[in-house]
Amino acid sequence: MLFGLLLTLGVGVLSVALRSYQSSFAQKAGALGILIASFLAVYFITGSIAWGVAGAASWLFLPWLEILTRIRTLRLPKEKQLRPKSPPSASLFPGLDDISREIESEGFAHVTDAGWDWEDYRQFFRLFYKGDDRAQATICLNEQHDLSFYYLRISSRATNGLIWTTWNYPLSYGLKLTPQYRINRQRADQSFWQLYQSHRDFLRRNRIETVGLDALDDEAIQSAIESDLREQIAHNVGAGVLKPAEGNEVKYSWRGMIYLWCQFLLDLVRL
Repeated sequence: MLFGLLLTLGVGVLSVALRSYQSSFAQKAGALGILIASFLAVYFITGSIAWGVAGAASWLFLPWLEILTRIRTLRLPKEKQLRPKSPPSASLFPGLDDISREIESEGFAHVTDAGWDWEDYRQFFRLFYKGDDRAQATICLNEQHDLSFYYLRISSRATNGLIWTTWNYPLSYGLKLTPQYRINRQRADQSFWQLYQSHRDFLRRNRIETVGLDALDDEAIQSAIESDLREQIAHNVGAGVLKPAEGNEVKYSWRGMIYLWCQFLLDLVRL
């Protein structure tokens, strides 16, 4: 019994240590180690391999607790209209000004601060634009309940309707993207400079020239984001991920809740 306890603790501590590294390989090994530690803990307690496997597999079904309690009752508006919005407090988003200066140092100009609120869900966008590259950069802050996180996004809108986007969205994305999106996903710990270099390489690899991109003014940038949000809701309703609810609202269908769970499993593999 003592051997089992020490082995389980050893694997658990090693797994947590591996997860603290920025290396993708180390984080994957750490995630696998947590599953192994869970198996060992249940196995040494019950003496059953089957129960050990069930204990390890329980991590894969943990998201259903939130899906069945919070996500199932969540309502979203069909129309998301952006409005001018004050920046969040320094206590909520202490790095906002530093990231903004980093973006501006790459030649982007600050366009506006906007966002939208719906019940206990809030989004804040700080929008930037670089006319020379016809590229739009956005600092996005999401708040819901006691969870808040931010990510960075760089988009180039082609004249043929495709939207070439580089981002470091840290979680599984809860909705399907519309077909015109081409995503270059990067790690959440990357700086804006790294994301920008990756985005430029993304465009080069796909032979996208600046002349083939739309030039946007300040008003067109905000209108384009609103249009993207509206089309995304409509696309997910058509795909069965969302379904109409009361009034001008939508909610997740059972297919959508299964989709969310699959997104979690994909992120587990990516990690």
